[in-house]
Amino acid sequence: MKVIKIVFSPTGGTEKVADIVANNISTENTNIDLCNSNMNFKNIDIDKNDMVIIAIPSYGGRAPATAIHRLKEIKGNSAKCIIICVYGNRAYEDTLVEMEDVAKECGFNVIAAISAIAEHSIMHQYATNRPDKEDEKQLANFVEAILNNKEHSNAIIPGNRPYKKSMPATIIPKPTKDCIKCGICAKDCPVKAINNKDYKADPKICISCMRCVKECPHNARKVNNTLVSIAAMAIKKECEIRKENELFLL
Repeated sequence: MKVIKIVFSPTGGTEKVADIVANNISTENTNIDLCNSNMNFKNIDIDKNDMVIIAIPSYGGRAPATAIHRLKEIKGNSAKCIIICVYGNRAYEDTLVEMEDVAKECGFNVIAAISAIAEHSIMHQYATNRPDKEDEKQLANFVEAILNNKEHSNAIIPGNRPYKKSMPATIIPKPTKDCIKCGICAKDCPVKAINNKDYKADPKICISCMRCVKECPHNARKVNNTLVSIAAMAIKKECEIRKENELFLL
């Protein structure tokens, strides 16, 4: 059985969770990067005997539209699938049910769903350094339960249909005076929001994924600290208590 990871992980947190789950199934696995704006996902045809892991972060309680659009182009061919929604300790709201619906639409046989925690990609004080050792143990136990689930448990994934309205990105990274115009941010932007002239991000396209901030080798991309502080205070109460990963056997 080949394990295939289909992952949208601009800053690496979602990929860490996907790797933990995949490696507990098989150390030999391959990756399909939904962040790659140059890939033709229509050419991807999954074998029905593969085990597939689809891992996508939650942005404001929804799956990023870009990730969903690219996922919809992949043919599932009834391959068994584990869907994983990763969030920064606030809430995942309708993300997991949206992923379930799209995975089934693609033809995947969804056998389990996981909600998992990773360090918040903008407000790093929330879920700092997660997934941690305790998360790794919990996710390993989840994999064992999934592989040993001989009968469908028919769990109901939390969330709403219709899904909540997606909110536009409001925290947009900008280049600082330290920018040397190397072009890495523009090249690696999952949605091609950054132009190759002044390296500013188009606020109508940017999804606030923070990949450009994380990958800039000169630490020359920043977000508005005032906006981040306001956003952090708004979700502080929801994020103060450590949330745990969840498993739903379907």
